[in-house]
Amino acid sequence: MESRHVFVTGGTGAIGGYAVPALVDAGLTVSALARNAAKADVLREQGAHPVVVSLFDLDGLTEAFRGCDAVVNLATSLPSPERFLMKSAWAECMRIRTQGSATVAGAAGHAGVPRLVQESIAMLYRGGDDWIDEESPVDHYDIAEASHVAEANARRFGQSHGSAVILRFGLFYGPGAAQSEQIMRTAQRHIGFSAGRPDSYVSSIHLSDAAQAVVAALDCPGGTYNIVDDEPVTARENVRAMADAVGSTTWLSVPGRIALLLGDRAASMTHSLRVSNSRFRTTTDWRPRYPSVREGYPAMADRLRAGQ
Repeated sequence: MESRHVFVTGGTGAIGGYAVPALVDAGLTVSALARNAAKADVLREQGAHPVVVSLFDLDGLTEAFRGCDAVVNLATSLPSPERFLMKSAWAECMRIRTQGSATVAGAAGHAGVPRLVQESIAMLYRGGDDWIDEESPVDHYDIAEASHVAEANARRFGQSHGSAVILRFGLFYGPGAAQSEQIMRTAQRHIGFSAGRPDSYVSSIHLSDAAQAVVAALDCPGGTYNIVDDEPVTARENVRAMADAVGSTTWLSVPGRIALLLGDRAASMTHSLRVSNSRFRTTTDWRPRYPSVREGYPAMADRLRAGQ
């Protein structure tokens, strides 16, 4: 890959912590937004150039983006696992995905950046047990609306300024993904996390595989792509794979079918999502290192044990 300059927002978040090193390793010059000195130090250690600017500062971002070949917007702020089902806990995440994405897209346009890569989520789909591709119907529950806005902002950039790539990621897991780390710790105590029907499908993606998809997105045709592993598993199989990874047995599953009673607040967890990555695999050379959670959870468990 020839030398190019990429700017990353959200570079110190869960996926950003993997994407920035992956972009650097690919030979790219990487700048990334830093909110404070500690995060700037992390970016420097990864080989990136930190830039202190607000995600909501149109003029500041425009100046920061000048001369860049691509902007990758990975900015988000997911609630902690304990507050995940509280609507009020999503306020900052919603602001980042709506106002933040609009500012990023606007600044990229003003700066003449030719490509924008926007993070989105596969949980937008309406769900079902059949295979889901990028043309499948989407849903509009409350939490999903902000991601729809972010996608629309990226598409407007693509129509007016350059090429837009939208990456709909599956459920993140791996070291650094707080929700999956907590679920793994719970599995060690013989408690499995399984929302909704046991036979509903779960589409996941390891953070390291998601990061490699970000690199590949710099060269693929503009459009929307599902970034998930090769083999969705059922909720029941997901619990078993997690328990096997930590050498445990599951005595109790929570919240189970009770989560269905929460309606839209739990839709991202209870929808059956059998999502296909065929379009991205066909369009690029990207292949997930971990074809399913059966391979990914043991690798995650090993990494977490090594860090203890």
